[in-house]
Amino acid sequence: MSTTKLMPLAVALFALGVAAIVAMFIVGERGLPAWVFAAGWLLAPAGLALGVLSAVRGARPRR
Repeated sequence: MSTTKLMPLAVALFALGVAAIVAMFIVGERGLPAWVFAAGWLLAPAGLALGVLSAVRGARPRR
């Protein structure tokens, strides 16, 4: 997958993870299903890692 396609995916994953974390704080721990907690725990770090990977790959000089 090219670098130009990785960054929007990374931003989307990170935004979904942050939205899940915000939902946890707004609603509280008793009103949400388990998948929301899993999304907040997994999607935000995965999006951040994918964004860093995309930025590093995009910054490397072409051969």
